[in-house]
Amino acid sequence: MSLNLIDLIKGQLGPALTQQTAQKLGESESGISKAINGLLPAVLGGLANNSDNPAVLDAVTRVGSSGVLSNLNENTQGSTWITTLLQSTFGSQLPTLINSIATYAGISSNSAESLVNTVTGATVGSVAKYAEDQNLDRAGISSLLNDQKGLVSGLLPAGLSLASLNLGNWAKGYGFEGNENPATKAAEEIKTSIDEPSPQVTRSVADGGTFPDRNNSDGGSIWKWLLPLLLLLAAGYFVWKQCEKKETTSTLTADSTVVNREDTISAYGMNSDSSTSDKVDESIDLNGTSLMGYKGGMEDRMIAFLKSEGYKNAPDDNVLKTTWYDFDHVNFKMGSSTELEAGSEGQLQNLVAILKAYPDAKIKIGGYTDKTGNEATNVKISTARANFIKDWLAKNGVGAQVLGAEGYGSEFAKVDASASDAERASDRKMSVRFAK
Repeated sequence: MSLNLIDLIKGQLGPALTQQTAQKLGESESGISKAINGLLPAVLGGLANNSDNPAVLDAVTRVGSSGVLSNLNENTQGSTWITTLLQSTFGSQLPTLINSIATYAGISSNSAESLVNTVTGATVGSVAKYAEDQNLDRAGISSLLNDQKGLVSGLLPAGLSLASLNLGNWAKGYGFEGNENPATKAAEEIKTSIDEPSPQVTRSVADGGTFPDRNNSDGGSIWKWLLPLLLLLAAGYFVWKQCEKKETTSTLTADSTVVNREDTISAYGMNSDSSTSDKVDESIDLNGTSLMGYKGGMEDRMIAFLKSEGYKNAPDDNVLKTTWYDFDHVNFKMGSSTELEAGSEGQLQNLVAILKAYPDAKIKIGGYTDKTGNEATNVKISTARANFIKDWLAKNGVGAQVLGAEGYGSEFAKVDASASDAERASDRKMSVRFAK
């Protein structure tokens, strides 16, 4: 199965960056998140469609050691190489892409233009880092990008319309080329084949004259009843596909709301679950001290459990080990087990405050992945990240309350590796539980 680069790139575009970008551009976090979700498959698709373009390969090979991923918002704005790359990839269609994303996400065109640069930097930087890690040459990078054509075409969010924008052959049928209705197209093709005159086949007779082939002369009467039937079938197929798509979208949205997860861990980096982008941090009361977190999120649930004396009354660890609290904001940089994304330490500081308020409470840290990637790598990186959090807490004065850290890889993953990224998001997380 081809590596899905979307999984790598999302590690650079999590909630921390979304929040930071929204504040910088004066936009809502939900609008920025929608724009990123629309731009990511479009930008990657454009690069995939230009996988043999020297400008694309030059950008990937040159950016490898430039550190663009270290600060995307600062390193991608006004960058000459990004401007050159976008022009080479999209040409005259670039303004159409920017305006379409702005309309779809409800943000200004200037904000959308800034996000195009950010997403492009994250995409090229992620590809470059993966290429370095795997020792890929230009031919390998070209092959890697080319493989994405079959993966990105169906990843555009429902409701995104990029009418008249042409990003290459992979975009056909996904709304880029005029949003043509599939049922209408099918009907038109049928009608065209009917309306085109059939060649008149003649046969010689003894006196040198000709007469029409009887099989052709009956064609008109057959189509009189066959045409309505074919049109009805085409319309029915379209309605069925639309209902199927709507049902799938609704199911994913509902599931994402239930699992209440955000940035999550995979074998290669942290990936964001866009369903959490609409959540807003609120004040969580910790015995008179105010913490910022989601209502129903990690801090809120942990404090409620401690206040209820559930921890105090738990007889042993067996009672506690089945309840995990997922981090909402703690995100690692792609491919790293020792570098947190900007904004991640805030939730760790909240956890420190909770533990200091309840000095008798003990915890354990756990790391989990989905079923994609190599399992040995999954276990290794999830363990390293769990230990990093444990060490961070120790450095901040609560090490005695952390009894252990463990990476479980995909051991407890429930969603099949072939499922979509949105479906697999529920399996990828960093978590904490109480322990005795």
